[in-house]
Amino acid sequence: MQSWKQLMTWAEARRDSWLDCIRIYLGLGLLARGLLLVSGAHQSFFVNLYQGPDRPWVLTALALHYVILGHLIGGALLTLGFFTRLAAAFQIPILVGAVFIVHRQDGLFALGQSLELSALVLFLLCIFLVAGAGRLSLDHYVFGPAGQKPQPISQPV
Repeated sequence: MQSWKQLMTWAEARRDSWLDCIRIYLGLGLLARGLLLVSGAHQSFFVNLYQGPDRPWVLTALALHYVILGHLIGGALLTLGFFTRLAAAFQIPILVGAVFIVHRQDGLFALGQSLELSALVLFLLCIFLVAGAGRLSLDHYVFGPAGQKPQPISQPV
């Protein structure tokens, strides 16, 4: 019983580090999804989704490149915790499209659980858009702790 209390005390003292672990895992997952797209695993899906008689191929190419770049660059930035809010903001439109356009017809509790997973990733991106990165990030190292007031620039007299 005492070791459980010690474990809980230890975990509570590192609450912000747990959020950093989630951010790193989310970034790695999005980076992996971007690599899957680069490999061509899902390109036929995009072609079928965006291309049609009334849609030019340029829209398909732009959408595919935006999603690939968003996942590759945004995933890497989230993993490193560098420009975290910007990386999350760049990915949110992609996940909104995944939730409300791509996987909406799957419905909840489908075998593949694509809608639930996409909604979870969208939710986490919104969290990091608001919260930013924690101490285990390049943002913290380069820009200093979040919430720290910048030092005023002193004027020469």
